[in-house]
Amino acid sequence: MLQMNNEEIRKAADFFTHEIAKLAGDKSFRLMEVCGTHTVAIFKAGIRQLLPENVQLVSGPGCPVCVTPNEYLDTAIAFSRKSDVMIATFGDMLKVPGSSSTLAAEKAQGADIRIVYSSLEGLELAKRYPDKKVIFLAVGFETTAPTAAAAILMAEAEKVANFYVLSSHKLVPPALRALLSSGDSKVHGFLLPGHVSAMIGLTPYEFLSKEYNTPAVVAGFEPLDILQSVYMLLRQLDCGVAKVENQYRRIVPKEGNPAACEVLSTVYQAADAQWRGIGHLKNSGLVMREKYQKFDALLNIPVTVEETKEAKGCQCGSVLRGLMLPTSCPLFGKTCKPEHPVGSCMVSIEGTCAAWYKYGAGRWQV
Repeated sequence: MLQMNNEEIRKAADFFTHEIAKLAGDKSFRLMEVCGTHTVAIFKAGIRQLLPENVQLVSGPGCPVCVTPNEYLDTAIAFSRKSDVMIATFGDMLKVPGSSSTLAAEKAQGADIRIVYSSLEGLELAKRYPDKKVIFLAVGFETTAPTAAAAILMAEAEKVANFYVLSSHKLVPPALRALLSSGDSKVHGFLLPGHVSAMIGLTPYEFLSKEYNTPAVVAGFEPLDILQSVYMLLRQLDCGVAKVENQYRRIVPKEGNPAACEVLSTVYQAADAQWRGIGHLKNSGLVMREKYQKFDALLNIPVTVEETKEAKGCQCGSVLRGLMLPTSCPLFGKTCKPEHPVGSCMVSIEGTCAAWYKYGAGRWQV
């Protein structure tokens, strides 16, 4: 697909949009793009404008920053206030509001907070500053969790004693199960995340079709990938079948990445986890196995954390479950904007509200 010229891409896009309209007919369909990267790609390419009005795309819980609960932010902020601690974090986390502060505000007041692009950079900081306890904020799904596990294994091998991880890793399949079992999702099919699927393969999603009779397609991130994936979902729905298909075969093998999964399972094990706006989900997170718990910041560095409070009026939870479009939130574009976010969905570059605000071209103001 990437080798197609512009004329071939245009013809393919015309074909998929025509077939999508034909398959949809006069029925209404609600499809969820689980991944935040898909949300942004859909906006950038104007895909919503190419689809008939009765085929609606809603965003799901696939933005790692968005689903990180307030309690985690409050804990990270509390750690940042300790004089012997250095926080290493992805830049997205800086502006996410905790109960009463943000990491950005703490940094402005002198907290030692460094922006990194990988967990290995956090480990390098620990080696460079042996007098500091360096805490890497590990936020993300199956895509990034193996790299955090690799950093821990490297710290173990190199006997780095001042490197810690504050883990908030999440697993995507349990969140999808929770959405469907809640009974209020009204989603007819899923566009599954390509990056996560490259790690875990297709098998962990099979419950979607077998237990919930819901079609799913692992989708790539090019505009044509997404159009083709929507077409594949509607084709399943039109035929009355439900299965897990792989549109992104050029990247995602059916069995995933066994080497990455082995690294992950060496260091981590599944545990119950709290998701912002969704709740406490069984086996939806990752905690360190006993052998590696000396790297767990929570278990090794005493800290007092303030009582967690949720932002009044924030509707991120409903947005993350696909129950509400950002434009329906009374705070959207008023008290909640990217420069002054109330909820996490307005902060992250993959956040649904941020994407609607940035790429909605003013249509949300209607």
